[in-house]
Amino acid sequence: MKLVSDPAIADKIRKMKQRVRWQDPLIVERLIDQTQLVLDDGGADESEFSFLVVGDSGSGPHWGHNPQRQIAELMLPHHEECRFMLHTGDVIYLVGSSDYYPENFIKPYQEFLLGGEHPKRIAYDRMIFKRPILPVPGNHDYYDLPLVFGLVSLATLPLRRLLGSGLNLDVGWRGSRQGDAYARAFLDYSKAFMLPGEFSRHLDEHYTAKTDAGRCLRYQPGRFTRLPNRYYTFRYGGIDFFALDSNTFNDPLPLPATQEGDAHRQQLEQRRNELERQKMQFMEQSAKLNPDKPGEAEQLDDMQHQVSQIEEMIVDIDKQLATDEKTVTDIEQLEWLKYRLIESWNTTEVRGRVIYFHHPPYVTEATKWQQAQTLAVRDRLRDVLDTVAEVVSSKTSDRPLVDLVLNGHAHCLEHLETLDTGSADSGIHWIVCGGSGYSLRRQRTEGADLFEKQDQKLVAKSHLFVGRNGHGSQKRRPYSCLRIDVKEGSTPKFIVRPLVAEWYQRQWHNRELQPFTI
Repeated sequence: MKLVSDPAIADKIRKMKQRVRWQDPLIVERLIDQTQLVLDDGGADESEFSFLVVGDSGSGPHWGHNPQRQIAELMLPHHEECRFMLHTGDVIYLVGSSDYYPENFIKPYQEFLLGGEHPKRIAYDRMIFKRPILPVPGNHDYYDLPLVFGLVSLATLPLRRLLGSGLNLDVGWRGSRQGDAYARAFLDYSKAFMLPGEFSRHLDEHYTAKTDAGRCLRYQPGRFTRLPNRYYTFRYGGIDFFALDSNTFNDPLPLPATQEGDAHRQQLEQRRNELERQKMQFMEQSAKLNPDKPGEAEQLDDMQHQVSQIEEMIVDIDKQLATDEKTVTDIEQLEWLKYRLIESWNTTEVRGRVIYFHHPPYVTEATKWQQAQTLAVRDRLRDVLDTVAEVVSSKTSDRPLVDLVLNGHAHCLEHLETLDTGSADSGIHWIVCGGSGYSLRRQRTEGADLFEKQDQKLVAKSHLFVGRNGHGSQKRRPYSCLRIDVKEGSTPKFIVRPLVAEWYQRQWHNRELQPFTI
């Protein structure tokens, strides 16, 4: 029994293009670049600045505690000093529903929103941020409910009754509608401007920033805080930031029609059946627990997160088993990244580069390293970087092509560094910031070293892992976010300051970990 459905990549791309009127004649006529924005906050030329990072945050209150709100309060003292917040995806759980934006985004982050003193008055598709909040979509922001669940929820029957479960799944009566809720919340959803005259005035009012590529969107904190597209770039303090939608280039290659491929398919089908059995077992156990009892409430919390984790693993297996469907890769986005990175290296005033997207290519969280989606994203990013390296190698000296990559998806905080991978992603620092509110997960038992499966080559090392640890009454849940300080210099230094709120023995313990420099 599937709890979520993931739209096809071709549908995600097509729908998102429609929502922003991709390459509309009025946009082409004005030479507007729909993948670029300018942060109009008066500080973009400063060589030193700070920003915040969160990810995988979009859950409501857990039984007895609200991690997302705790993380928001942890960030508040830094809000005025930091110029913007990056969000690495999964803004809303479980299925990106618009029903849950008020409880799972607006209310926790009310101090970050204009009019936040009255959060119930803020519509999710009319949010204006005091400081820029710049997200990328996560897989849950695209998920939908299977039809039967939507119909049952619409008929006011709680989903947990249908499932015979005590789990409190945040699904409402509809899913994301193929990412529509995310688009309405954050993108310049210009499809809503149906009359040509109104759309033309909108472009002339908000697409007034000028760059070498032409006009682009002017992001004005406190006034107009929309994004031009699901993937985009901006420059701040001489650093080029590239925001990607990894949900459209994470499709694994189909299994080959060979004896080896057939054997692997059988293994995957067996694994899927075992995961379904485990999921139903958790649901049955949850029906016997009482959320009003503190000890049992925490057990329910753990079970809910385990069910969500299993469901993600099932989605990954289903992608591999879909051999009758042609693998679709977002070539247009990857070509865009390739071109923009080359352009960045050929621009003298740019001194550094940061990429952020949802699915981490490198991670030691227990479930992600061996997933087919991880391999797909890693391979496709390597292809882009390898091509860029061939073009700009004379300019890079000993520097990596990218100074920092930020990801989510894995529910932890982790800092890794690639070694000699044999590709142009060598020597890069990677930070996974996916522990800002939803379930936390453990590090894999194999530890901090990452080996590529095909030749057991050591390709990366983990320097820091903050995730669930301990057992029973000693179980610790350290939720996290980041403050990153960018220093001046032709080769910038990034001072990373991990902020942690740990839920332990039903109390919060806030702390700041030792900063590190990359």
